[in-house]
Order: sequence, then structure tokens, then C-alpha cells
Amino acid sequence: MSDLLLPPEHRYAKMIEQRQNEDGSELSILNLGPTHPATHGIFQNILLMDGERIVDGEGTVGYIHRAFEKIAENRPFYQITPLTDRMNYCSSPINNMGWWMTLEKVLDIEVPKRVQYLRVIVMELARIADHIICNSVLGVDTGALTGFLYVFQYREKIYEIYEEICGARLTTNMGRIGGFERDWSPATFKKINDFLEDFPKVWQEFENLLMRNRIFMDRTIDVGPISAEKAISYGFTGPNLRAAGIDYDVRVMQPYSSYEDFEFDIPVGKSGDTYDRFCVRSAEVWESLKIIKQAMDKLPEGPFHANVPDYYLPPKEDVYNNMEALIYHFKIVMGEIPVPKTEVYHAVEGGNGELGFYLITDGSRTPFRLHFRRPCFIYYQAFNDMVRGQMLSDAIATLSSLNVIAGELDA
Repeated sequence: MSDLLLPPEHRYAKMIEQRQNEDGSELSILNLGPTHPATHGIFQNILLMDGERIVDGEGTVGYIHRAFEKIAENRPFYQITPLTDRMNYCSSPINNMGWWMTLEKVLDIEVPKRVQYLRVIVMELARIADHIICNSVLGVDTGALTGFLYVFQYREKIYEIYEEICGARLTTNMGRIGGFERDWSPATFKKINDFLEDFPKVWQEFENLLMRNRIFMDRTIDVGPISAEKAISYGFTGPNLRAAGIDYDVRVMQPYSSYEDFEFDIPVGKSGDTYDRFCVRSAEVWESLKIIKQAMDKLPEGPFHANVPDYYLPPKEDVYNNMEALIYHFKIVMGEIPVPKTEVYHAVEGGNGELGFYLITDGSRTPFRLHFRRPCFIYYQAFNDMVRGQMLSDAIATLSSLNVIAGELDA
């Protein structure tokens, strides 16, 4: 059997024996994961160590594989949204909105301007929540707990906004084909305005705790670097690609949901190391705040959903009192309304990069084929390459800064 077909621990055992015979030095095998708290999810890395230094490594996924794509191919289109929640659950609304936009592209539905702006607001709030988690947990993994406890209060405030919009907090199942299930309440806008007023000061204090902190800088600068060329070859997108110096952002390159109406910058780094990834995400939080303020100031009047009774659930009061509404409700819930035969790809800028939905329909009540382009699954492949030759403690910080979400990695 070829050595490449052997499990990593068996191959490494051969390397250890060979190294001992050559120069008498000792290597060891370290199992990092699958349930180690530093892995931030159920995935495993088998590392070949020379003392504290990583000689080689191999990652393993599949511990929580839930076959979402196959499950989706046996569900009506309307019932697939809860599956998207459970990919990157740190920014569920972005997943939800991306899926609805994919279906709207299939059905050629024009969404009202108000809906597009509301979607931008909730997606940028979700991006902020995602970056709060990544950067504050990176602080924890480098020994600084205070910032994590401080900013997590504001992630909860974002969850309270979600709760006002749809009744859920983490796995939101938010929205409908063509819009939202209800218009946003005055309480929702008040909570958003309070967040816009209070959070910037908190985020600035969080940056002050870490950005120029000598210990944090020593733990992150030149740790887990990746070049722009290598990042592109691995298929990086999102903050991890921008940290390497490539200003690719789906919101700018392929605008959707009226992102072309807003002015914002694309933060980029230079070295693609852990510190740059931290700085890019911090800067993106400021840009998201800028986008939300613009959307709130320019929010158009109008309906909160498109006029598509074939696909949009009617109000419950109408269902109870109107036969036509009852028929539409039944047909939509049972997935009996046909979808045109087509093949589409739609992408949004998720918290971790380009989140894509590749959908093939055959005219039936369910997708013929559906593939989720999950950014975590793409860039996690580079992890062992990035930490080779580095210290074990560097591997923890690198993994944290990549923001690998297990649910998105292993859908």
C-alpha cells in the first residue's frame, strides 16, 4: 500500500522511526481534536511534532456530517431555509437571505427596494456579530478574556434585534421568498438605533485592548501567514483573502440587494498573517456600521414583500377567512407550486467569504441538485500548510483567526 493511502498517524510513525535511525532525534504525534476546545468545533488535526514545533499535519472532517445538500434535495424549497441556519450559525441571516435571493433569481422575482435595504441592514448586523465572535475568541485563545466578555454583550443585543424581526435568536429562519414575513416593528428600529449609538465606543475600546497590545502582537504577527498567490490557489475568499492583500468582496464585484447604493471601503492587509486577519475583521465592523447607518437614513417606504401570491405565504387571518388564501397557503406549504427548470448560482458575502448556492431544478417540488459553497470548507484545507514549521501555540491562534465554523465546514 502507498504511504499516501495510510492514515496520517501510521505515516508519521514511519517518519519517526526513520528519523530516529538517521540522527537519533525524536518526533512525536499529537492529536489536536476532534473535541479539543481550541479547535472550535468537531474536527481533528493529526500533527507531527518536533518538540513544540509542527513538522507536518493533516486535518480530518466528517465528525458531524449532516448531509444538508441531500436533505435539501428531498424538501420543498420553502423548507430548506432552516438548513442554511445551521451552516455558519454565527451569522445565520446572511445564509437565509442568500437562499431567498437564489430562489428569487430562479423565479425571476423583483424584490421591493425596502426589502433590499432591510436585508442589507440585517446582513450587516450578522456580519458584525460574526466578527465579534472571531476577534474576541482570538483574544481568548491568546490569553485575553476581558474583551470577549465585554463585546459579547453586544452580540446579544444583535440577537435581540433578530428576535424582534423573526422571533428567533441563533438559528433565525428569517424571511420569505420575496421579502419578510412581517414588516419590522418600531421596537426593531429603536433597538438598531440604540446599537448604532452604543456599540462604536465599545468596539473602539475592544480594539484599544488588543490592537497595540505587545503580548497580542507577539502572539499574532507573522503567525500563520499565507501569501496572496497561495490564498487564491486554495480558493480563499472573504476576510482571510483580503488579509492577504486581495480586495475581492462579492458585495462590490457582484452587487446584490442594492449594495451598489452604499458607500463603503474594502479593508485589506498585506502579510495574510493572524494579526492582519484580526485587523481586517475589526475594520470591516466599522464599514458594516457605516452601511447600516446609510440604509437606515435612506430606507424607502413601500411593501415588505413582493407581490407573488404563488410563492409568498398569505397572512394567517386571510387563510382563516378567505378560500383563495387558504388554497395558496396549502399549495406553498405542501410544495406543490412548480419551479421552472433552470440552473443558477448565486453568491453573497458571508461572514467568512463567498457563500454560494448552486441550484439545479427539474420542475418538481424539490431541488434536483443543490450545492452550498461553504467558505470554511474551502480555506480550512490550507490550515496545515499555514502552520507547518510554526509552534503549537501558533496553530491555535491561526485556527482561531481563520474563524472555522464547524457547522459550515462539515455540512
